[in-house]
Amino acid sequence: MRLSTVILPFRRWHEGGRDAWLRAEQLGFHAAYTYDHLSWRVPFRDGPWFGAVPTLTAAAGATERMRLGTLVTSPNFRHPVTLAKELISLDDLSGGRITLGIGAGGTGFDAVALGQEPWSPRERADRFAEFVPLLDRLLTEDTVTHEGRFYSAHEAQNIPGCVQRPRLPFAVAATGPRGLKLAARHGQAWVTTGDPKLAETGTPEESLEAMRDQLVRLGKACAEAGRDAAELDKVLLSGFTPEGSAPLQSLDAFVDFAGRHRELGFTEIVVHTPIPETRFAADPVVFERIATEAPAQLA
Repeated sequence: MRLSTVILPFRRWHEGGRDAWLRAEQLGFHAAYTYDHLSWRVPFRDGPWFGAVPTLTAAAGATERMRLGTLVTSPNFRHPVTLAKELISLDDLSGGRITLGIGAGGTGFDAVALGQEPWSPRERADRFAEFVPLLDRLLTEDTVTHEGRFYSAHEAQNIPGCVQRPRLPFAVAATGPRGLKLAARHGQAWVTTGDPKLAETGTPEESLEAMRDQLVRLGKACAEAGRDAAELDKVLLSGFTPEGSAPLQSLDAFVDFAGRHRELGFTEIVVHTPIPETRFAADPVVFERIATEAPAQLA
């Protein structure tokens, strides 16, 4: 099982931002991701928040080995044509270390930041179903023309393409049937945070059962797409299950948590780099023990 981290982009680069990415690599994390939002929920809503692509560009220059990526990007304020150009550039700058975590988006601040009315769940799914295949083409073909319901491209050129071939990997966040089909057809990984309905009032056992069901449905979607589900990495973005931050309270607690999810079939667990006085608060010493000692116990 791989262990990765999320570094929220709320620090100025020269006031702790750079240090967080460097430390993540020093600790041996498989990957470090960041959220791709224009702003995020309280307590970050009215404070500093930096863009994902510039942050990852800086991180690519500061690190050497660790994979980098978004967890996740969405159509809320992105267009496939411009996003493809930025991703190809990022992949080049990082020497082929970028993973695109991508999801349908939600109803948060990003949903209305460009002045649009919030999209319904159906419209988000419709847009996502068009967004992902077009982005796939833009990252694998030199020139793309497409006329869609939501997104179009006219002779959009993306030469020389990604360093990673045929393109950088997609980690598709999905739990519904349409999203799981996109993960099966276009993903190199699948991402979940568990069942959001259980986050506040569910039990760890109910959460495991819900994720077991998600994995079964992913397997069926892969079979329908003619793929072996084993080809996809299964990624759990932790911190949103009924356990909350409890797995980061001790090394033993984390190994127990990660081990139960490994048994389900997960291949990567992502933990948030600690942020005091937030839902991601954790003892930095314990966090670093988890980073350095847990992978060997989960091998």
